[in-house]
Amino acid sequence: MTLDIPDDLLGELSAKFHDAGLTALEALAARAYAEEVLSLEQVRQLLDLPSRWEAEAVLKRQGVWPGTTVAEVLADLEVLGKLSRLHEAP
Repeated sequence: MTLDIPDDLLGELSAKFHDAGLTALEALAARAYAEEVLSLEQVRQLLDLPSRWEAEAVLKRQGVWPGTTVAEVLADLEVLGKLSRLHEAP
């Protein structure tokens, strides 16, 4: 992907943002995550981050708070149920 930014504006943007290209990519990733186009893992991959924690930090800086989906809650409940049954077994 290429962004065409006029030179005079690029100078102003570069003065404010250390890496304007990365800033734009992070904003795109956050918007895509907020609109459920990308998952947290896909955001991590897009931004080439080493962990989900760094991806969450980027989203938070962009004003997007990573949430939990219904599917994730149901999966967690299933795991908790299995662990609970294991704990109760003699």
